[in-house]
Amino acid sequence: MITRYFLDHPAGIDESYGEHARFAFGFSMQLFVAAGAALIHALIPALFESTASRITAELYARTHNRGT
Repeated sequence: MITRYFLDHPAGIDESYGEHARFAFGFSMQLFVAAGAALIHALIPALFESTASRITAELYARTHNRGT
């Protein structure tokens, strides 16, 4: 069960647990930044006009074709 929860998915995309954890943490931090930019943009439309969409596109490009 431990293998299934912690190791199968990272191995399926040719990463160690640590490599996958680092990637996922960085990914979540970028999403946090995008969410903050979108929130500020909602309040003041002239600020961060394309930041959230740019970050989202960059994250998609990084994850596309990584595996399952």
